[in-house]
Order: sequence, then C-alpha cells, then structure tokens
Amino acid sequence: MIVQRRLYAGVAPGALLLALASPLQAQVAVQDQPASVPNQTTSAGGSDGGEEIVVTGSRIRRPDFDTPAPIVSLDSTAILQTGNTNLTNALAMIPALQNSTNSLDTAGGGGGIGGAGLNLTNLRNLGTERTLVLVDGRRHVSSVPGTQAIDINSIPSDLVERVDVLTGGTSAVYGADAVTGVVNFITKRNFEGLTARAQAGITDQGDAGQRLFAITAGRNFAGGRGNIAIAYEHASESRLASADRAVLQGTESVGFFINPDDPRGVDNGIPDYIPLANVRYFDSARAGAIDTDFDFVPDFVALNGRAVPFDPGRFVPNAFQQGGSGTLISDYGTDQQPELTRNIVNGIARFEFTPAVEVYVEGKYAHNKAFTLGQPSFDFGLLLPADNPYLPAGLPLDAGGVLLNRDNFDIGRRGESITRETIRGVAGLRGQVSANANYDVSYTFGQTRVINDYVNDLFNDRYFAALDTVRLPNGQITCRVNVDPNWAANQPYNAQRVFAPTTFRPGQCVPFNPFGDGAASQEALAFVRADTSNRARLRQNVVTASLSGDFGQVFGLPGGPLGFALGGEYRKEESRFTPDALSARGLTFGNRLGATRGSFDVKEGFAELNAPLLRDLPFAHRLELGTALRLSDYSTIGKTTTWQVNGSWMPIRDITINGTYSVAVRAPNIGELFNAQGQRFEFITDPCNLNEIQNGTQFRAANCQALLSGLGVGNPSTYRDVRSANISGFSGGNPSLREEEAKTWTAGLVLQPRFMSGLTVRADWYDMRIGGAINTVTANQLAELCVDQPTLDNQFCPNITRTRTTVGTAQPGNITGFLVTPQNVARFRTAGLDVNVSYQLSTASLGNFGWRFVGNYLDKLQFIGSPGANVTNRLQENLFRAPKFSFMNNLSWSLNGLSLNYRLQWLGRTLRYSNLINDNNPDRTAPDYKYIKPLSIHDLFFSYNVNDNFQIFGGINNVFAQKPDLGNFNYQQQIIGRYLFTGVRVNMPNF
Repeated sequence: MIVQRRLYAGVAPGALLLALASPLQAQVAVQDQPASVPNQTTSAGGSDGGEEIVVTGSRIRRPDFDTPAPIVSLDSTAILQTGNTNLTNALAMIPALQNSTNSLDTAGGGGGIGGAGLNLTNLRNLGTERTLVLVDGRRHVSSVPGTQAIDINSIPSDLVERVDVLTGGTSAVYGADAVTGVVNFITKRNFEGLTARAQAGITDQGDAGQRLFAITAGRNFAGGRGNIAIAYEHASESRLASADRAVLQGTESVGFFINPDDPRGVDNGIPDYIPLANVRYFDSARAGAIDTDFDFVPDFVALNGRAVPFDPGRFVPNAFQQGGSGTLISDYGTDQQPELTRNIVNGIARFEFTPAVEVYVEGKYAHNKAFTLGQPSFDFGLLLPADNPYLPAGLPLDAGGVLLNRDNFDIGRRGESITRETIRGVAGLRGQVSANANYDVSYTFGQTRVINDYVNDLFNDRYFAALDTVRLPNGQITCRVNVDPNWAANQPYNAQRVFAPTTFRPGQCVPFNPFGDGAASQEALAFVRADTSNRARLRQNVVTASLSGDFGQVFGLPGGPLGFALGGEYRKEESRFTPDALSARGLTFGNRLGATRGSFDVKEGFAELNAPLLRDLPFAHRLELGTALRLSDYSTIGKTTTWQVNGSWMPIRDITINGTYSVAVRAPNIGELFNAQGQRFEFITDPCNLNEIQNGTQFRAANCQALLSGLGVGNPSTYRDVRSANISGFSGGNPSLREEEAKTWTAGLVLQPRFMSGLTVRADWYDMRIGGAINTVTANQLAELCVDQPTLDNQFCPNITRTRTTVGTAQPGNITGFLVTPQNVARFRTAGLDVNVSYQLSTASLGNFGWRFVGNYLDKLQFIGSPGANVTNRLQENLFRAPKFSFMNNLSWSLNGLSLNYRLQWLGRTLRYSNLINDNNPDRTAPDYKYIKPLSIHDLFFSYNVNDNFQIFGGINNVFAQKPDLGNFNYQQQIIGRYLFTGVRVNMPNF
C-alpha cells in the first residue's frame, strides 16, 4: 500500500515525522461569557454556576476555573457552528492544534499503513504521541497499534459538552504522554429528556458530502439521586478523489520541478525550481514503456498492439519529462478525502445511595470504517523474453528480449478498507468523606480491534509467472510455468523479484498481457490481484483512586483554605499486530511486515497542593501558589519523577499575572520499544545530487566527493540519481529507549477592566523544550545526516546502503537501502505568544453581540535531530503549517431566537522550501514563488429557534472558495472548496 511513486520533485527534502505549529492558550467558546473571573471558561449546558468543577489541568476542585494555566475551550455550540461532523476539523481551527491530523491528511495512503481515516490531535505541533487525550479526565484506549494515540472518530461529537485544551507539560497531573499538554473531551452529564440532531453538507461541486444523525435520551429517577442516559450517533463522509478536482488532474496540473535551463542548481540568479505543467515520468508509460537496448531509457511504447517510438518530450531533471509519452505525474494523485462511516453508542448511569456513596458506570461501543484508494503498483526493468507472444509488432528484437516499465492502473489503485472497533467501560465509586473532602475510585477498561483490508495489491509469484508467456503449437497463449514445471521468474535486473510459484500450482496461471493500458483480460487481473488483511488488538486497564478537597479551618491561609489532591494509579497497556501471512513472507507488492506484540504497566502516586496566600488586600486582591508531583514506576524504563509549580497574582481586580513551570516526561510507547523489524518504502532525494550539494552543511560537498569516489563513481561532481520511485528499507523498535523530558514555562497577563464590562484581554508567553526526545528520522534525513557531519565516520552512514554496481535501475553510488530505528537523540523547542481578546455586549433592543479574537505569534520552532547536529529552524515552513502569525476571528449576534456568526481563520504566509534551503540557496525559486500565500477561510453560520423545542441551522464554509496556491496543497480546506451545510435540532427536556 505504501510503495509509491514520487508526485512532485519540488517538495523540500527531509520532511520530519515531527509536526511543530502555532499554539494558543485562550478560550475559544463563542457563547456569551461572564467576565467575573480572568481564567473563566464556560460552555452551553455546563454545570450550575455554584457547583465546583474539576478543571482540566488539576484534580483539585475549584470554583470558576481559577487556574494559572490558561485553558482553550471549544463548546458544543462552537463545534456546531463549524459545520463539521468531524471533531478534529473543528479543533484544528485553534492555532495550538492547527497541524492536527484529520481524515484529509490520511487519505490515499497519507497516514501510512493502517492510517486511513485517522483523526489525531497534535498540540503545538510537537507530535501526536506527545498529546494526551482524555475523556472526562480519564485515559482512553488507543486506536493506533503500538502507540497511545487516540482516534477522535471514536468520540461522539454530539455528546461532547466542550473540549478543554491545556498546553504545557501536565505529566505531574495526568501521567506520561502529556509533555505538550492535554485535550480533554467533556461529555454531557445528568442528561434528562431527548435531543436529536440531523445535519448534511456538500461542496458547491456536489461532492465530499458529510452527514450526521444523533439522538440522546435520559431520565432522572429517585428524586434526582439517579440518572440514566443513552446516546447513538451515525456520521459519514464521502470519498473525494484527486480526479474530482481539475487543479489536481490532467496536463494542466502544476508542480514545482528542477529548471531544465539550470539543471545544476548553482547560485547563478536563475531559479533552480520553476512551476511546470504537463510533467510526466520520463521512464514509464501506462501502456508500457519498452527498452530494447537495455540502457534503461524507453525506446518504444505500446499502442493498439504496435510499437511506436517513445516521445521523450522535454527532459526535466532528475526523473521527469514535460510532454511526450510518459505517464502524467497527476495520474498518480491519490484520494483527498477517504470514505468514512462512524457508528457510536454511549450509555451512562449513576445512583447516589448517600452523599458518601455514589455508583457510576459508563459504556461505549464505536464501529468506524474508512476506505481510501492510493496509487497503483508499478514496475521497472521487467525482463520479457523475445518469444513473448504479446510483444507488440514493430519491435527490433534480439535474443535478450526487452525491458518493460509499466504503471499498473489497469490492475487498480491500491487501497485499504480499515475497520476500527472500540469498546470502553468505566465503573466507579465517589462521594464525600467530609464537608471538605471527596473521594473517587474507578476502573477503566478499553479495547480496540483493527482490521486492515488491502485491495488491489499483487501476488508477486503470480504476477511474474503471468507475465512470462509462450504460444502453444495450437496457437493458444499460456504461462510458461504451466508447461515448464521447473519455471522460476527470470528477473536478473532486480534480485528481489525472483519468485518461484508459492500461491498457485502450475496449470492455474492465467497469462497477462502488459502491453497496453487495459490489455490484460479480466481473468488475468483477477489472478494476479491480492487482497490481504492485517489485524491488531489494543487493550488498556486503568485503576485510579484519588482524594481531593481542602483543609478547611484546620489549615487555613489568609487567602482561604489549603486545597489538596492525592492518589494513586495503576495502568497496563497491551498492543499486538499480526500481519497477513502473505505480507509477512514478502509475497505481495506491498511492504513486508513483521508481527509485533508488547505491553507495559506503570504504578504511580500523585499529589497536588493549592495555597491561596492572600485575598482582598491592597496590591493582593488574590495571590495563590500551587504545586504538583507524580512518582511513577514503569515496567520498561523504571522510575520517573515529574513536577509542576504555578502561581497567580491579582494585584487589583482588573489585572491578573499568571505563571507556570513544569518538568514532564513521556515514556516510550510499545511500538517504539518492541516493533518487529519490517519493510518500509521512502522517497530519498539524494543529498549528493549535483543540484542538492549546496542545500546542506559546509561538510556535504567534500563528504559526497569522498563517498561517491569510493563507490567507483567516475565524476562525483556530475552525479545524479534519476530514479522516480521510493526505496525499500527497514525499520523496527529499540528496547533500549529511555523517557524523554520536557521543561515548559508560561507567563501571562489578563486584563478585565471594570470600566468596560464584558472585555477580557489575555496574553501568554510560552517556552517549551524537550530533551532526549525519541525520534525516528526518515530515510531522507538519514541520508542527509550521513554527509552533513564533519566526517563520514558517524552513526548515520552505516544505516544507509549505496551500491557499487548496477542493480536493477540503481546505478553505482545510488542509495539502495536503509535502516531506521527510534533513538533518544532529538531536541525540540518552541516558543511564542498567545493573544485572546473577548468582548460581549448585551442590549435590550438590538440583541447580544460577541467578538472573539484568538491569535498566535510563533517565535521559535527548532529541531535538533541528533547530538551535535545543527539546529534546524522550522519557523514559517509550510510543511509544518507553522506561520509566524495565525488567528481565528469570530463575530456573533443573536436576537429573538435568530443567531448569526461570522468566522475568519487566517494563517500567515509560509515558505515553499525549508529555511535551510532558502538560507543556502537564494535562487532555489523565483522571488514571486518563495512564499505560499496565506490561508484565509471565511465561514458563515445561522440558526433560528422555531420554538422552544425545534431549531434549524445552516452555513457556508470557505465562502469565497479560496483555491490552493500554485503547486501547493498542504491546506486541505482549499481542495475541498466551498462547503454548504444545513440541519435541524430537537430538544425535548420533558420527554
């Protein structure tokens, strides 16, 4: 599934697995909000005003969300107004989460093996594995084998009351994985009555539709001491193919490629990369590119049973042509949105026997299915003997036969259909120990089963047998293996393609005609296609006990009683992955996968204190200090300690100064520790290419000269790897990994002037550094790190394999393999400023007005891939959706049941190529193309309450249908285009 051809040569090499974007520490709720408390966050349908709430980021119950760390909150109304049936799409509008992975990112193989349809949160763009997702403050079972990543699709959107986003290290409160913060989904509680919601949307081009139906019913009993509720949600999204968007298809599709007039890429004022249309692969054709003189350059192409000269068009380095007979690069475009279906049932119940004993249970079943199609299989250097009866007429043949390069669109695009089935249950007791203390004991069980069904893969042995055909004396064409029991595939140009019959018996083979797009019979296609299935199971068991409250009059401070929380937790995580038997043996075109099984458990103790030092004094309207500590003992890495201190000072009612400092850890996950070594394919832009030498460090040129000379390359200064396919290598786990550690501090100012009621201004500076970070470099990075060190005697070069001889399409010096494993070698840093301005105005006759501005200035975004390596600056790079400035601006108005809302999401301009390339190669592209234009998405929403029980709503997203910048499709909203939606809501509280 992941074996792919390169789509665009102009993409900056060395894309990290890391994602580092702009953050936010502010509220994003669009409801009218009281302005009495600086850090207050409210949401529609929330708790009663006097009830104390356990705030995300602390286990201590406090009124009014008085927390020194700012919380970003997106409530149910704000989610509805986005028009998305997908929670991640709504959350990604918050700058802190703007590079989260949604289903658009995982279409067409974009999410890797088993990734189709996944929705994963990514705080501060420091990686999904460093963002802890909670549901009602509790952990949730993972959805991705070997990781702690939670598929947000398993959380019903209509049951969510609000989403709290707390950025900064919170491992002391919640444990590992919270090094960048927490995304906590708060669900509706004490539900009584019946609500229902139906919604549908579609683009103005009539595709990429979304649909949702949800119903929730509940009832209180025993005088309100008990409650039971059940909710069901069905949602679906339609598949969107590249062929559905003209900008992605045909000869008019534009990408950035090496300038044919400046192939060396030297700094001479001529742009190295320019936009080109009608670009094709120079070495293959959908109908079959035929090489008769074995120089790996096509001479003919099959057309209606005859060989016609292959038109080379205009050569575009390194592996393309403009015009001519080659396969269009745009033909290889994959899905832009997968088909996705979600069905989720949730049940909750509670009963209070006495104030000291309340029993509660929760249960959930989620069944999600995603389907997407990617690229077809392809072949280079297929050897077809001279007696092959399908050879087209007009070929100049000798006894050696011909070589064939082919793009197998007629076999079908490879794809995956993934089913994720999640069950989760919670059972617990809670109640009052005294007037000042509460306890909570709970057990959580979760399990996710994943079935990955791959379609249109190839049986290697069948395919090569079906290609090697002969004509019988009676004129019938058959496979050579059917008449020669000693047959074995003869493919000396690629040693990996020597297969004896394994999945069939001689006599069963169906001959395959490869000359022509669609020339093969349906019987032949059915014979060679392989549909395989991988399976995984993840389990989680968590037991948590906590006691929280305050010391009342026993230990009081001038500002109030000392608050506390303490407790313990035991957690066990299990993950296993079982590949298809054929895939595990390497009998298919896709990756050879290894089985993985692993587990760990952890015992933890935690404590928190909140000290209200002063209150209602001159220059000390409120002064509080807090601290948290967690001690953990892992079965894999041993003992860890995390801690946090924070403070909040309100010199006068109008001004609050907040600050936090934390040390957080992330333990390696099961996959990082125990993954079996498996095959993977990656694109590698060879750093020793003549047009790449200037894009590295000062050591690259000399190292490449020495490296290539040692492999027998005659003139390294003219070296160029012209292959267009990705390269096979291996990756696996590392049981020697240790925890990574993050140090984070924030400092903020909140202004709520009494002279302007309803106005809140908050600004927070944040600085986050992660050391000993677990990082698995890509193969491209590995190749770069090898030659960018002071010498070739380094830890990276042994894991990159280059050939001394011609092997298939690989020439001397070319990279032919790699090995990547995770290591505690990286360092990350990000810093910036979050700004939140909110203003609420209520009038007697004109209605209620609201304004919310949430913005971010990104000051630093740095990555160090290994000890001693240069700092890599990711600031303002498009690949990471990391502009210097980004914001969401929201205007709302309501009167007599009618509500209108306007939202602008804006992300500033970003660099088309990396900072390293721009710094070292000023003429990488023309000045007009240096930056990707800003993302500017305008959305409109309306709702109208027909009566107390019935509401209609609708809206338009991307009102002005902003289109992607030239040759760039990183912001998927622009591919979708203008989107229209409408729906109804029913609310019957007395049902």
